[in-house]
Amino acid sequence: MSQQQLNNFKLPHNFRGKSGWYTQFWWIVEALFFRPSPQFMYGWRRFLLRSFGAKIGKGVIVRPTVRTQFPWRVSIGDFSWIGDNVVLYSLGIIDIGNNVVVSQKSYLCTGSHDYTRQDFPISCMPVILEDECWLGTDVYVAPGVTIGEGTVVGARSSVFKSLPAGMVCVGSPAKVVKQRKEHEMRMLKAVVNYGLSAVDNPFE
Repeated sequence: MSQQQLNNFKLPHNFRGKSGWYTQFWWIVEALFFRPSPQFMYGWRRFLLRSFGAKIGKGVIVRPTVRTQFPWRVSIGDFSWIGDNVVLYSLGIIDIGNNVVVSQKSYLCTGSHDYTRQDFPISCMPVILEDECWLGTDVYVAPGVTIGEGTVVGARSSVFKSLPAGMVCVGSPAKVVKQRKEHEMRMLKAVVNYGLSAVDNPFE
């Protein structure tokens, strides 16, 4: 029995969120004006992304080799950095917080297919990076994943499930290996100021 018949595949109505011609226009602009721009022209690239519906905060650094499928589904908070050759595969929403670092060659993927069906239907789920995350080089983030505030993901890790805040995580699949020091200090201050009854015990 055949596993998949791609001639039966159909793209859902309005899957791109914009018309086909508008999507093609963005890809042309990306190829002709975004990617060839000199590295220091961060303001120019912010302007181009905003012009196509992306929500880009102040002081955001986006390298010219970054690729974005549908910029109108991308949000990047203040002072975040998006490194060389990062792919924002924004079939679904990609929401990047403030002071986030996405290092070179990382891949944020919001799309997938249902391999159990012959027509191989496409789907999308959001990827959320909360404030002050750091993704090391060549990190893959799967659809539907949220990475908690302040969490560090080590180089070449693959994140298939959401990760808690304030942790250092590595591996494929990525797993928590320890707490990030700054998060420990914030939690300790909360304990000192408000008592253990006010917050969950961070060391359990």
